Amino acid sequence: MALLKHASALLSASCLLTSSLFSQQPDLTPTVAKHAMVVTCEHNATDAGLAILKQGGNATDAAVAVGFTLAVTFPRAGNIGGGGFMLIRDKHGKTHFLDYREKAPAAASRDMYLDAKGTVIPGRSLVGYLASGVPGTVAGLVYAQSHFGKLTLAQDMAPAIKLATDGYPLPAGEAHDLQNKNLTRFPASARIFQRDGNFYKEGDIFKQPELAATLTAISKDPTTFYKGAIAQQIASFEKAGGGLITAEDLASYEVKDRAPITGHYHGYDLITAPPPSSGGIVLVEILNILSTYDLPKLGPDRSAAQVHVITEAFRRAYMDRGDYLGDPDFNTLPLKQLADPAYAAAWRKSIDPDKPTASKDLVRPAGFLPPPPQTTPATEPTQTTHFSIVDAEGNAVSNTYTLNGFFGSGVTVDGLGFVLNNEMDDFASKVGVPNAYGLIQGAANSIAPGKRPLSAMTPTILTKNGKLFMVLGSPGGSTIITTVANDIISIVDNGLNIQQAADAPRFHHQYLPDIIQLEKKFPADIGDQLKSMGYTTNRLSVADAKSPGVWGDSEIIAIDPKTHQLLGGHDHRLDYGKAAGY
Repeated sequence: MALLKHASALLSASCLLTSSLFSQQPDLTPTVAKHAMVVTCEHNATDAGLAILKQGGNATDAAVAVGFTLAVTFPRAGNIGGGGFMLIRDKHGKTHFLDYREKAPAAASRDMYLDAKGTVIPGRSLVGYLASGVPGTVAGLVYAQSHFGKLTLAQDMAPAIKLATDGYPLPAGEAHDLQNKNLTRFPASARIFQRDGNFYKEGDIFKQPELAATLTAISKDPTTFYKGAIAQQIASFEKAGGGLITAEDLASYEVKDRAPITGHYHGYDLITAPPPSSGGIVLVEILNILSTYDLPKLGPDRSAAQVHVITEAFRRAYMDRGDYLGDPDFNTLPLKQLADPAYAAAWRKSIDPDKPTASKDLVRPAGFLPPPPQTTPATEPTQTTHFSIVDAEGNAVSNTYTLNGFFGSGVTVDGLGFVLNNEMDDFASKVGVPNAYGLIQGAANSIAPGKRPLSAMTPTILTKNGKLFMVLGSPGGSTIITTVANDIISIVDNGLNIQQAADAPRFHHQYLPDIIQLEKKFPADIGDQLKSMGYTTNRLSVADAKSPGVWGDSEIIAIDPKTHQLLGGHDHRLDYGKAAGY
């Protein structure tokens, strides 16, 4: 097993790479701050979080401010019409995992997206009124603020309300995003986001008075969203459009404060997402499989030899994901067995050091897990966003939340100004049929009333010797888990600083389809070497920041154990985000 380099050396901004992967990147130096740090994909949101910290708020207050601000300034994924997960670690080391994932409406049914012949109806779980689950974001952010914040909800929401009221200049990328065709299909969406065809351009001031009024109402009385006037308005709107969300669905929504998944990797302790996220347990399984490899001995970061071994760990963990994981409130999940180092060791024995194992030929090690459920079932997208926050007292928040697809269902609630999610596509619509991201899932993730769909969102915190070390996460649908795993491996094993890790070219394998997805900027020569080893690779149609969808967006904070400085790394794939601190 490789001996870990001293953690401060791993974080050094002057770390020398043995490869030339980053020779064309403009700036690979982390942002440095003494007291607190906020890292998000959108600069207004970063500023909002930082302002709240300077007002005396803690990391949770800042997270609430960022969450509501992104609903204004990053509407393709930031939201109050979706849901997500917030991982909190306080300065004393106590942790909370807030599950505010969307829920299937009471009228949802297992076969609701199938036709009379039992065939999945294309698009029905992705676009329109039937695609939406009961949103949890408002409940989650309000719960976080009331239980763990220091300021008032009104204070935390003030930056978002101001931005919605006064507007903000649109960057080129976001102005282009607003031309989304699904928004055009729905009158309120086309009116608010597209000026009924007079599309916004770079630099235009984007004001959202309806959303400002909604946010103001929530700041004064958050119960209105689930049990008051706003709830009634959502329910009436859904009914008129043929959707399933009712006032009763909204009134019965509740946030779950769950115990995080924990694990260990090369001297670091992991705190990460439990089900209904698949992210944490799959991440732990991947790292368990890799735990005895001396990855730097195989070659530098993103070398073919490293990519091969890491990919084989991905392949095996994603096989287990599809067979076993779902909403823990509806299923008994073998989490202890999946996280067992002995199980990882058994999987490790099946990895050929020189060539891939075809997914169709994988045989799960016997004696560790029960047979996977064989009953009915069913699906996960990329329009998610992650942010990381550490305050001056050492409280930390890692938050990932989502609308699921690009602008969710495309449906904006008329008069309220926010887009509803299309999270129902994260359920399995039918056994063996892949969802929008190619993921095939099992019975544990079939549709049922009140159920929360399986997710890949993986907000994660690392500690060392009981002290906070790193806060990270990413959007990216099925690629979230592999992005977070690669960030950890790049930093802990390969000595990259957090900015280098955030910007490193990505690769992904999810068991089925049996293909390594390579980001367009992934080195072509490494891709060729992987092909020669026997892999099927895909570079041409892979989604990245220049194509439909976003392949990850690493937003990372680390603490230098030598200087105790906070280091922020914002992924340059989204050029209007930033890391900032004081």
